[in-house]
Amino acid sequence: MKNSTTPDGLLVTQYMKGNESALCELITRHKQRIYSFIYSKVFDRDVAEDIFQDTFIKVIKTLKRGAYNEEGKFLPWVMRIAHNLVIDHFRKNNRMPKFENNDDFNIFSVLSDGALNAEKQLVKEQVESDVRRLIQELPADQKEVLIMRMYKEMSFKEISEQTGVSINTALGRMRYALINLRKVIDKHNIILTN
Repeated sequence: MKNSTTPDGLLVTQYMKGNESALCELITRHKQRIYSFIYSKVFDRDVAEDIFQDTFIKVIKTLKRGAYNEEGKFLPWVMRIAHNLVIDHFRKNNRMPKFENNDDFNIFSVLSDGALNAEKQLVKEQVESDVRRLIQELPADQKEVLIMRMYKEMSFKEISEQTGVSINTALGRMRYALINLRKVIDKHNIILTN
């Protein structure tokens, strides 16, 4: 592959058709940027090398399965894989990274990709709608306390002052609101997950 101006997408297609050197060119083209991104998160050369290698193992497996469909977005796709592996590394070691966007790759451009989050957003909206509907079935005093606490983020002291009841009564109403919500959820076999 002498032509280094070959677009990433074409190189991916060539690799998927059996041209091994196409992958070598992709790795050579993006190695520094991907490695630098990983190293900027882990600050350890050995760990960065391991994650870099794991990233391309995952890339190769995905390409070999024919499961790659990120048209024209090879680098953001690989960066997302690297980012996920960095997160996995920190989870395994029970410490989360300090993510700073100090080079030209912005991780939020990957994380906020609308296509990735569209389904999650729909599920979240449905869950929120179901919860609002369920809250309407609560007795008025319980509904009032729950809305003040959960949606208006008021303290129990503030709720007590605004409703004219003791803090213990406000706490009790909140407790019964949650118990009754669970009963309604069970009664209707509603699954609230996002």
